[in-house]
Amino acid sequence: MKNLRIALVALTLAASSPVLADDSKSSVIGAWRMTSLQVTGANGSRTTIPYSGQVIFSQGGTLSVQAMNPDAAAEPTPYTANGYEAYYGPVEVDEAKKTFTITVESSLVRKLIGQRMERMFEVVADQLTITPSDPKEGWRVTYKRL
Repeated sequence: MKNLRIALVALTLAASSPVLADDSKSSVIGAWRMTSLQVTGANGSRTTIPYSGQVIFSQGGTLSVQAMNPDAAAEPTPYTANGYEAYYGPVEVDEAKKTFTITVESSLVRKLIGQRMERMFEVVADQLTITPSDPKEGWRVTYKRL
């Protein structure tokens, strides 16, 4: 009976944990420093914005993002307040599709809390590129592995 209880607890914990494809084998696991943020204008041209920040994909299945626009007068965006972006939550990584989905658990921009955001990613050597699944969002961010 004791073994059955242990098995049930283990099964419950496994079922409630975020999913990282092949866990430690996921190419995105680790800490990354932002090297570039580009936004796409209505005419299709890309503009680089001098953001700085980092993204961390933990071994335990969470994602945290922090980024800042050095322009203190920067207009708010759906992800920023006063030029700053910060959010955290469990993440599901699909290595085969090269996508991840974060369920925002905490955020500087409170409207994001509870939202599921899917992103596409590509890892080449020590560079990570993230784009939104919806191209209408019009941005692209690159990171270098720390």
